[in-house]
Amino acid sequence: MSLIAKETTSRRLRSELKATWAFLGLHVDLTKRYLAWDIVWLVYHLITAFAMGYLGVSAGVAPPYVPAGQSFVAYLLVGAVLWSYLSVIFFIVADTIALERWEGTLEYTFMAPVHRFTHLSGVALVGLIYSVLRSLLMIIILWWAFGLSFEQVNLAACGVALLLGSLAMIGLSLCAAVMPLLSPEKGSQANHILSAVLLLASGVYYPITVLPEWIRWLAYINPVYWMLEAQRKALLAGAPLSEVWGDIGALVLTGLLYIPLGYLLFAWAERYAKRTGLLKRSG
Repeated sequence: MSLIAKETTSRRLRSELKATWAFLGLHVDLTKRYLAWDIVWLVYHLITAFAMGYLGVSAGVAPPYVPAGQSFVAYLLVGAVLWSYLSVIFFIVADTIALERWEGTLEYTFMAPVHRFTHLSGVALVGLIYSVLRSLLMIIILWWAFGLSFEQVNLAACGVALLLGSLAMIGLSLCAAVMPLLSPEKGSQANHILSAVLLLASGVYYPITVLPEWIRWLAYINPVYWMLEAQRKALLAGAPLSEVWGDIGALVLTGLLYIPLGYLLFAWAERYAKRTGLLKRSG
């Protein structure tokens, strides 16, 4: 590669990195503007987690599906916190188009001389950072309230599952982000329905074996289910990576499926929206 070509590539890379940082700054400003709503949803998820924790306390004896020696309360709380974490990533990425349309910036974002991969990567980075900080706050509050113990946690298995599960969820969220592009009026509502289906077939509050056969198969293509399986083993039983390879492999497969599929679907939906005039603020 010639020196000129290298300098051009370097400038382009710096430009894209600056754009990614700009999208991060944009969402920081939006978070400040809608901070009251962020607090509302944080409280909502915290109360949901508390309700599930007290359900475990009131049960007294752990049900048969909880592995021997594990706390039923911790089993439920892990599910509540991880669902909160992944669902926030889902909605930040999936509803980014709806939010920009509401703010009146959608047309400008799509006209900006920024690669769409940079745009979507910036949004995904926002989702990851925000969700991690939010979940850490929830864990601290729940640890204090329920006296949870983290003595058996396997950090390596937990970290790998968290990273791969987050990437797989980002890919699935990109698929969902197509909805508000195709339907300005009903796209966000469709994403809420999809979120409810993900929760139903996830095993957050119960094992998927209780589900009817015609619903259970959804769990196997649901990254929430596989991440939850790996995290419960790593957090509650201290399972090493060698014992969660099956779940890790499923997360890798779902990520390899959803990330390119989501990007390709988004690229197609963007071309369609531009051609049909769906980028305007009102539907």
